[in-house]
Amino acid sequence: MRRGKLYDYPIRLPYMTKKILLVEDDQFLSVLLKNRLQQEGFEIVSVGNGDDALKNLKESKFDLILMDIILPAKSGFEAMEAIVSSPQYGKTPIIIISNLGQESDIARGKELGAVDYFVKAQTPIDELVKRTKEFLIK
Repeated sequence: MRRGKLYDYPIRLPYMTKKILLVEDDQFLSVLLKNRLQQEGFEIVSVGNGDDALKNLKESKFDLILMDIILPAKSGFEAMEAIVSSPQYGKTPIIIISNLGQESDIARGKELGAVDYFVKAQTPIDELVKRTKEFLIK
């Protein structure tokens, strides 16, 4: 006869089942970030431009948006302008992940409502994942 298992039910951490929209056109970085965040228990939807980000926001609810700024079609700033003006998904928090690190870019991102801004070249993936987790479990 088999004795009881250590875990008879799935463990749910506070940030598990949180849904993140990852908007990143660099395929390598997108896959890397998506995999790391999924390992932490997040549900990730990944798109490569601002237009696709807006389409996904219309179709589904997200707990957080990780947004690159330099994107094909509609830039991250243009997408953010559309996001924050929408009554449907305008309250979705946005964290910017970009190679644009000028003070004017950071200021514009914050003016558009970004809750945080990370310069890719200065932020290791593990730090970005850690800060994402911290934000979602507050």
